[in-house]
Amino acid sequence: MDYYGSQVTKLIEELSKLPGVGAKSAQRLAFHIINMPPEQVQGLADAMVKARNGVKYCKECFTLTDSDLCPICSSDKRNHKVIMVVENTRDLAAYEKTGKYEGVYHVLHGAISPMLGIGPGDIKLKELMQRLQGDVEEVIIATNSSLEGETTAMYISKLIKPTGIKVTRIASGVPVGGDLEYIDEVTLLRALEGRTEL
Repeated sequence: MDYYGSQVTKLIEELSKLPGVGAKSAQRLAFHIINMPPEQVQGLADAMVKARNGVKYCKECFTLTDSDLCPICSSDKRNHKVIMVVENTRDLAAYEKTGKYEGVYHVLHGAISPMLGIGPGDIKLKELMQRLQGDVEEVIIATNSSLEGETTAMYISKLIKPTGIKVTRIASGVPVGGDLEYIDEVTLLRALEGRTEL
């Protein structure tokens, strides 16, 4: 039954389509938005539209950015000879929160999963191999400790080993089956410092 009228109901429906937002949270957000000053609502709407239209992939690491190169890839303070391979941009952000990693990243945008029909050609592996043509000393594989993450790590290791580039995997400390974006900075830092060669 429609309690609020079509516009409020439509707003609640759209908000509930967001990940992690259930019906009650969507309702709470909708009422908050309705009670915000009009200029704040317009600012929120503009920010969403601009982000959706202006954000693209970094040409080097494939994280999300609004310019050709992301701030990490364009920084001369980062060690471009060490590349950490992560599954998604949220994992990159999790490692950046530690404030201790000084290399650069490569975002795969997924992991190999035969059960879901995701193969090596469906993630950014070819682009990673092209980056390794340059001056790279180490590739740190920081995929999740799930079956898909481990499969992807082993596949990448087998691809890179013949090139002579050092390949390491983040150490334990990251729980098996856990997603990197939900793990605290101390655990992530221990995993990074205790990485082992594959």
